[in-house]
Amino acid sequence: MPTRNSNNTAQPGDPMILPPGVSSSQFQSFIARATEIVGSKNVEVILPDNTLHDGSYQNPCHGHDMHAILDRDYFVTSAVISPRSVPEVQSMMRLCTETGVPVWPYSIGRNTGYGGAAPRVPGSIGLNLGRNMNKVLNVDTEDAWALVEPGVTFMSLHDHLEKNGLREKVWLDVPDLGGGSIIGNASERGVGYTPYGDHWMMHCGLEVVLPNGELVRTGMGALPDPTVSKDSSVPPHDQPGNRAWHLFNYGFGPYNDGIFTQSSLGIIVKMGIWLMPNPGGYQAYMITLPRDQDLAAAMEIIRPLRIQMVLQNVPTLRHILLDAAVHNPKSHYTSNINQPLSDSELDAIAAKLDLGRWNFYGALYGPEPVRNVLWSVIKQAFSSIEGVKFYFPEDRKEQNSILRTRAKTLQGIPTLDELRWVDWLPNGAHLFFSPIAKISGQDATKQYEVTSARCKEAGLDFIGTFVVGMREMHHIVCIVFDRESAESKKKAHWLIKMLIKDAAAHGWGEYRTHLAVMDQIAETYNFNNGALMKLNETIKNAMDPKGVLAPGKNGIWPKTYDKESWRLDNK
Repeated sequence: MPTRNSNNTAQPGDPMILPPGVSSSQFQSFIARATEIVGSKNVEVILPDNTLHDGSYQNPCHGHDMHAILDRDYFVTSAVISPRSVPEVQSMMRLCTETGVPVWPYSIGRNTGYGGAAPRVPGSIGLNLGRNMNKVLNVDTEDAWALVEPGVTFMSLHDHLEKNGLREKVWLDVPDLGGGSIIGNASERGVGYTPYGDHWMMHCGLEVVLPNGELVRTGMGALPDPTVSKDSSVPPHDQPGNRAWHLFNYGFGPYNDGIFTQSSLGIIVKMGIWLMPNPGGYQAYMITLPRDQDLAAAMEIIRPLRIQMVLQNVPTLRHILLDAAVHNPKSHYTSNINQPLSDSELDAIAAKLDLGRWNFYGALYGPEPVRNVLWSVIKQAFSSIEGVKFYFPEDRKEQNSILRTRAKTLQGIPTLDELRWVDWLPNGAHLFFSPIAKISGQDATKQYEVTSARCKEAGLDFIGTFVVGMREMHHIVCIVFDRESAESKKKAHWLIKMLIKDAAAHGWGEYRTHLAVMDQIAETYNFNNGALMKLNETIKNAMDPKGVLAPGKNGIWPKTYDKESWRLDNK
């Protein structure tokens, strides 16, 4: 079974880390054949003398995790290969399956906080889909959908809508940062903040390359449409899709799309995404809650309003430090940046910024009479909390106003403003801890108590937000650390491992995580002696018998790997 290669006897042209179970000569042969497929300009070997420069969000690194929680040279690819087309992705998967070389596909490399472009198995080939495959293939304003390749970012699709005069008809939903891949974000089940905020819910129709190189279209895409094209000479990846491919998700028979999310069963090379029709009016707002303990009352107000869709969008209830960190680094508020801020210091920051200890951001959509009715209901409900204040963007004049940024995000205009909170500490880096729970005052309060206490124990500040879905809430805890400090990294790694245990003890599970703790989280989903993992492993071994596509992703290890030897619990 493959084990991690140290490559202490590297030959000229060898990478920093060879793929597991692959010799120097086998690797050189693989790279030669890969170069024939994609061209020399699209092959980069990560050589032993590579300094592993972290880059930035705008220019992310492609060989390792720019926010490394372990040693920077642990989660490192052996080479980065950038296919130019669907047939080249197919050829690369056939090559990997033939040779047994593991491959880790990614779209852009901006999956920050979760591992970026880095592979779970060191030495894997990084398959950079976004460098060349970055076209907006179609936008249909009548039925409100777009068809995109992996390299299409939220910013690039928004720019496409603007440049072609389409945004007056349809809006895009965007996450906090607009530089990520639409396919990458949706397939990791990321979220945005308009009424179309659940990105996977809003996808419709996939084109997928399987581990054996076969090409599949899901849902209605599996049905050829002779009314669109009768030219049998057109290769499958270029054939026009069924007219209902991006309108109806399910097609006929088992619904397969879900197995390609957070998975190692296929590479999504095209995806349909629903766009939001221009609602005919829009108004963002902020509600500030003055006390820490107002969290419980706010959640009890939010739940019925969200389920009834009075709260139309995906709203957020943000802790004061998340907003404060967007305004300034920690050194602006205290001279002692190595200790968590006290309760009185948090109150002072809230007063200084004219914000609450919790700050609620939402938006109203539709013609003015509709917005007015909704606003009256929302305002009346929140007014039951003593001391709340209500703001529209024009009421806030401060520089770096969070509300003015959210006013863009909540109408589908991508920004990079939220990047600033990562600089809370010097050499700022971050992990996300993201448990799911019922929308309730009891759950929110308990999660806040547990997570903030652990943060304090680790010597780090609690920075977090509750993102409210249709019937659940994502609690996003932003673990900020100094990437150049071994001690700071150790604190962050300890913290997330303890939070995973704490969450499981309360019945809370994470929806997404960093490479370093994928196994730990997967093992908490252990109903009926791990029946779900057994199912996932059975499907993995059937579809990818060589175990080459993203081995270990989300704790799913193929039979060709010794799962126990790849655990990272003690790292």
